[in-house]
This record gives sequence, structure tokens and C-alpha cells, in this order.
Amino acid sequence: MLKDLITLGVGSALLAKEKVEEELKELIEKGKMSKEEAQELLDKAKTKGEEQERALKEEIKKSLKEVIDEMGLATKKDLEELKEALKSKRSH
Repeated sequence: MLKDLITLGVGSALLAKEKVEEELKELIEKGKMSKEEAQELLDKAKTKGEEQERALKEEIKKSLKEVIDEMGLATKKDLEELKEALKSKRSH
């Protein structure tokens, strides 16, 4: 489900990007914006999108960690520590 939501978000972002590029191309053709201005706008939008993506990923990680903690599930780190403890115990 989470993967589907992320895929949907990425798909929506790509559609929005294509629409923005079409609109900018139209503005350039009408002489209302230069190619440089359009490229600067696209670069700013890309940077902002990347920042939002990083923030969203961090928020998802935080939320997942909270759910794992609330459910009392073992993490990969927990399992590795247990594995090492068992190895140590066996060797004694």
C-alpha cells in the first residue's frame, strides 16, 4: 500500500512536471518568457521538489519507526544484536 502511494505521488509529480514544461514552452513561443527564465524556473521547481521528497522520506521513516516501536516489533538492529549475543554465548 505504501509503495502504491509513493508510485501514485511520483506519477502525479511527473504529470505536473510535463504540464509545467508545456505551459513554459507556450510562454516562450508567445515571447512572454525567455528560455533562460523558463530554465531557471524549472531548476528552482526541481530543487524544491527534491527538498520536499527528502522531507517526505524522513517523515515516512519517522512514522514507520514509531509504528514499529508501538507494536513492539524487532528491528534489524535488534536482530543483529541478538544474533551476536547468541554467537558469543555459544562460543563460551
